[in-house]
Amino acid sequence: MKKLLWIVLLFAIALAFPVSNLFIKRAPDPALRAHVKDPLLEKVVSIFEQKCLDCHSDKAVLPFYAKLPIASSIIAKDIELGTERLNAPLECFGPVPASEAALAKIQRVIELGSMPPDDYRLMHWGSGLTGGDKAALMAWIRATRAKANGAVDARDPIYARALLPLAAPAGLNADKVALGRKLYHDTRLSGDNTLSCASCHDLRKGGTDQAQFSTGIKGQKGGINAPTVFNATHAFVQFWDGRAADLQEQAAGPVANPVEMGAKWEDVPAKLKPDKEYVDAFAKLYPEGITKASITDAIATFEKSLVTVNSRFDQFLLGKADALTADEQDGYRLFLDDGCYKCHVGQAMGGKSFEKFGLHGDYYADRGSRTPADDGRFSVTKKESDRHKFKVPTLRNIALTFPYLHDGSTSDLAKVVKLMGRHQLQADIPDSDVQLMVKFLGTLTGDLDGKPLK
Repeated sequence: MKKLLWIVLLFAIALAFPVSNLFIKRAPDPALRAHVKDPLLEKVVSIFEQKCLDCHSDKAVLPFYAKLPIASSIIAKDIELGTERLNAPLECFGPVPASEAALAKIQRVIELGSMPPDDYRLMHWGSGLTGGDKAALMAWIRATRAKANGAVDARDPIYARALLPLAAPAGLNADKVALGRKLYHDTRLSGDNTLSCASCHDLRKGGTDQAQFSTGIKGQKGGINAPTVFNATHAFVQFWDGRAADLQEQAAGPVANPVEMGAKWEDVPAKLKPDKEYVDAFAKLYPEGITKASITDAIATFEKSLVTVNSRFDQFLLGKADALTADEQDGYRLFLDDGCYKCHVGQAMGGKSFEKFGLHGDYYADRGSRTPADDGRFSVTKKESDRHKFKVPTLRNIALTFPYLHDGSTSDLAKVVKLMGRHQLQADIPDSDVQLMVKFLGTLTGDLDGKPLK
């Protein structure tokens, strides 16, 4: 009888933990709400406070039983995994609006009903998302997505999707674009007058050099694949490791890199000043004349113009149903069903987040080597949690931007799809599905200056 009473008592105590969540509401987090200004976001923050932040924040106020021996280790692991996938306070409720990648991840779990997971619900009764929760989250997602893309009306059905058609850039100074174009192709920006920006980012080769690693000054080889310059204006940071905040900062880097263009910025303006066309153009556009800042601003303005609109996929998104073949549409559905849009999101279908390459299995062991370039974002932040994290590359014009991945290890797009399935989705994608997805990816090649890319 005594033993039975102990069993009942232990069961009652264990049951008290999850039951308590039905009656005890989390107190609002002032730090989390510091940047909350509108009622729609207020609703979303409340949902996250009550149902998400236990795992998706390392600063959340945890329930009382989180300090118990067994529970503490389980919760610590959940927080480590949850913040790696989506750090909610930083990615959703900071001083800037939630990123399109964060919105896509949240939309994905709403559609699948996969969050919170079953084992979490077991210990946190009442943590499942209600119909009202989902509606509020989707309203916020659509409104944030619309605003990020310059739209006023979030009711447009297009903002229910994570993938959007590319739009032509607006508001660029045409004279700066023309000046930037000239500078972009000028070898005088390199130390020995042999290389230009276009040497590694050739507009005739998908905005890349179609080489595993680019060749710099004096024949030196880089250690990471050169990403495309096309649609780079849509990326939230520049370079694979995100060390440049914008295109102007990025433009300054290769010029002074001793392995790339090998120049000294203090020497570059003097090399351009004998050119009267440059002197006149800079005098018209920049009061300070020819300087590092004005040169990089002009190049960045030109690069902002390199948006490749009017792909067949864009035509499809805009309502032209026959723009894609049946196989290509099947490939698109597989792309959505597998959740690829969580990372390859927005107009550029990428460039909106850092993601760990090799979530499942050891890609680098399978490849048979490890290099400093594999460290990714870690090389900038020195945080172990950032090791192997890279800015997600754009999928636009991917048929032209081979070889693929940060290591440029293959030009076989089907192989890349298989690799992504294995190491990012933990799935063995059937070869038939791979071929359909490759056909879909072929529809992402757009136009530049009114001409189809080839």
